[in-house]
Amino acid sequence: MEKVPGEMEIERRERSEELSETERKAVQDTWARLYANCEDVGVAILVRFFVNFPSAKQYFSQFQHLEEPLEMERSPQLRKHACRVMGALNTVVENLHDPDKVSSVLALVGKAHALKHKVEPVYFKILSGVILEVIAEEFANDFPSETQRAWSKLRSLIYSHVTAAYKEVGWVQQLPTTNIGICWNLDSVIAKQTAICRCAHLALVLVRQPLGINGKTRRIFLPA
Repeated sequence: MEKVPGEMEIERRERSEELSETERKAVQDTWARLYANCEDVGVAILVRFFVNFPSAKQYFSQFQHLEEPLEMERSPQLRKHACRVMGALNTVVENLHDPDKVSSVLALVGKAHALKHKVEPVYFKILSGVILEVIAEEFANDFPSETQRAWSKLRSLIYSHVTAAYKEVGWVQQLPTTNIGICWNLDSVIAKQTAICRCAHLALVLVRQPLGINGKTRRIFLPA
């Protein structure tokens, strides 16, 4: 599909950058604490993802019928997939010192989702934004701007490699014309997520939501 000038500019802005040694350490230190609670963190991420973006459930026949967050949290199939997502991300984070390894892992993920699962690549961007939101909430008092920027760079790196794999296999957009409205909504959400993740100064607003890890109060970050 031919890109319009605006889309080309967005792609240039999002072009991935390699992480510095300091940034790799910041990401790995944060991730190690999250991964210690791997399954619960993964479930919290997926539940939020599916609640906020229910169209993503179309790719998961085993739990696409689930509507309530509590149902999702209790689903063995969803919990299993959450562990797979966390495992793949763990492989990427552990190998940030090895760009070739990261590239090969993400290429496999991208090609599998393009050829086998037929997942629109935009959902990778949205899911990575949800992951950053959860990380920021879990480390509300220990998530300095340098660490935020490091995670934002990793998000761009992941999306860049995944979309490159989609292009390599000749991906053609699958969303029908009737879903144009959904596409616009996704673009809007992505822009908001990017603004939140890149903001160096965040205002913390506490709210009660049923999507927390181990029932904790959830925190939503909004630009100050």
